[in-house]
Order: sequence, then C-alpha cells, then structure tokens
Amino acid sequence: MKIIRDAQALMGMLESGELNREFSEQFTQVLEKLDELSSDQPKVTFKGEVSLKLKLEVKNGMVEINAEIPPAKLPKMPRRSTVYFLVDGGKLSTEHPQQNDMFGGPRDIDRSRSQLTDA
Repeated sequence: MKIIRDAQALMGMLESGELNREFSEQFTQVLEKLDELSSDQPKVTFKGEVSLKLKLEVKNGMVEINAEIPPAKLPKMPRRSTVYFLVDGGKLSTEHPQQNDMFGGPRDIDRSRSQLTDA
C-alpha cells in the first residue's frame, strides 16, 4: 500500500502530472509578466495572483479529487490619457477654445505658381 504523505507528492501525481505542469507554467508566466512590468516602472509595485482549487469528495473510503486552475490575475495596464476640449455645447476639439490659432489652419495650395523644373 503506497501512502501519500505530503501535498508536494500529491501535486505531482494529480492528473498524471499534467496539473503540476499547467500550474507551474501559469505561475512562471505571471512572474515573467510582473518582472517585465517592474523593469519598466521600478518604483511601482505590481501584484498578480495564481490559484489552485481542489474539490474533495469522499464516499465509502474513496476520495475523488477534482482540480481547477482559475485564470491568473494580472494588474491592469495603465493607459495613456488624451486631452480634448469641449466646445459648442459638448463637441470635442483638439484646440483650446480660448487660444488663437497662430497659423489659421491649413493653407490652400497656390496652383498658379509654376512648378519646379530641372534647368
């Protein structure tokens, strides 16, 4: 009779080792992503989460173990903001309504001028 004495041994045997492989893979991916984020912004703390859920059912001396690896939780990536101005009753503009345009917008093309030619 083989007796399983610790969780480490059990983890390696569940689902013929496949559960351990999948959980380790997810764990590694989360650590790599957190390391990448931390390298880009070393003064910010980034948090992630990996979970393993084991459901146990016992009937007449037999234990059935069903495992679940929920999706990993990673920090939400901050997005850049874009600033616009409200004008004319709620319409968006890229120009501040109280500043004058120095250039007056795009200029028309003067087609009466002769084209450059090689001499």
